[in-house]
Parts: sequence; C-alpha cells; structure tokens
Amino acid sequence: LFDGVYPFYPQQRKAAVFDISTIIVIVVFLALACSFLLIIPGIRGRARWYWTLRVLLSLFVGVVIVVVQFTGDWETGWVQANTSYKSFSPVQVNVDIGLHIGLAGVNVTLRGNPVNQINETINYNEHFPWSFGADYDRSYSQGLEKGLPSPILYVAEKFSTQSPCAVHRQYRTAGHYASATLWVAFCTWVISNILFSMPALVYGGYMLLVTGAFMIFSLLSFSTVRSSPMCVIQIGTSTLHVAYGGSFWLMLAIGLLCLVVGISIVAMHHLSLDLLKTFFDLREDKAEEHQEMPEVFINPHFMNKGL
Repeated sequence: LFDGVYPFYPQQRKAAVFDISTIIVIVVFLALACSFLLIIPGIRGRARWYWTLRVLLSLFVGVVIVVVQFTGDWETGWVQANTSYKSFSPVQVNVDIGLHIGLAGVNVTLRGNPVNQINETINYNEHFPWSFGADYDRSYSQGLEKGLPSPILYVAEKFSTQSPCAVHRQYRTAGHYASATLWVAFCTWVISNILFSMPALVYGGYMLLVTGAFMIFSLLSFSTVRSSPMCVIQIGTSTLHVAYGGSFWLMLAIGLLCLVVGISIVAMHHLSLDLLKTFFDLREDKAEEHQEMPEVFINPHFMNKGL
C-alpha cells in the first residue's frame, strides 16, 4: 500500500452521485437546520410552525441549489451486456455499465455480474472532468496508461475532444453556463432571505421569483446538449441510452416551487396582506403601528393648574 491506496491506482475514486464536496455542503446546511431546531421551542403559539416551515423550506432550496453543482446524475444511463474486459483478449464478462453525466464531468461505472469474475474484482467507477480548467483528454490518456477496462475507455472516448461524436464542446459549455446560472440563483436566494427578514415581504417574493427563473434557465442551458444527436454507445449487442437524471428533475421541481411560492407571496401582498403578515409573524408590529389609547390618565394637579 502507498498511503492507504494501491500503487497502481494512485488517485482516489469519485462517487457517481455523491462526493466529498456534496457531503460537506449537506453537513453545513444540516448544522444550520439543527441550530434552528434548538431555538424553535422559544417561539410561542402558531408562529412556531410558521417559522419552522419557512426556515426548513428555505434551507432545503439553498442546499439543493448548491448540491446539484457537484452531483453526477444530470443525465444517467445503465446497460447490462456481455463484452470483452481487456483489449486484445477474447474473454467475455457479464457487466453492468453506467454512465453518469454532471455539470463538471462524466462518471463511468463498471460492475460485474457477479463482481468476482476471471479471478478479478470488476467494480470500477472513473471520473473524467471537463469543467473549465480541467483537461478531459489528459484524464482519458491517464486511463489508457493505467490500463482501465475496455468498456470504460470505450464510453469515455465518446466524450473526448477527438471523438467523431463531437459532443465534448456542447456538454462542457452547457455545464459551465448551467453552473454559473445556479450560482446566480444561489445569490438571489440569499437576497430573498435578507428581504424576508427586514421585512420587505413583497420584494422577497420578487427575488424568490428571480431565483426560480434562474433555476429554470440553468435547466434550459443544460438541455441545449440535446440539440446535437448523441452517438450510439454500442456495447456488445446492447445499446447504452441516457436520460435526464435525479438532479435535473429535482432542480425542475425546486425551481417550480420557488415560482409558485413567489407568486403566492406577491398575490397575497396585494389581496390579503393581513394573512401574509400572519404567516410571517408580523401582525403584532401592525397592531402597534395602529394602536389607539383606550384610556387616558391625567394628573389632577396639573389639570387644575392648567385650568
């Protein structure tokens, strides 16, 4: 062993869906949620439930916006096939081959059925980055030098810059702009929370609408890769097809949720302001602003002196 890993496999593997960055983001937001749950008993009445719903929903939106930046399942595909395991070898193995496409790169998974075949453990998961600043072709060349199994190299070669498929540029550009748009959505989400706490409810609703709009824009940006036909990935007698994955549909659901909540807040501001302030626990402030003194206490000494 070389520092805990095998010498012929020097870099650490990257998970297909979750990686260290994803776990760190989730832990940070869980810490914020747990901190709020510790202080929620100090809020009295129904306002406690309103605060809980608002804070947890807002944290969930924030964590989704950040986490999908690092996930690898914007597009996914699986296929089971009998294929050669190594180049220049007639030995066939039965494997499950998975393709996981994210904003920053692609993961190729190879798992044997069963895992132990031909005196080897067939369980690979390789990451090939294409984000700006990363060299996809170099990662592919390193895979060739390490002698990765043929199915992994075959699938990864489809996304290289030299491939006749010519999809590398589309995926790289679409992923870059989708990621940038999501970071803008994260900034508008922060601003909406600041406005809700000021409180400027209607402007917070507008910023929530902007947040949902940028989420939808990120999906539209990533969807542009479908404008060019994808090469057929033929493995043995089976064909690997990809479709939108969990991160794509989760982002669509959260984006629509932000739009619905933003529209609801703006509509309530114009149609039922009292109900909106009740949900945001602001009715007491309004009562103080319009409160009239039911009784007046006058000192008789000063009253007589004035007369």
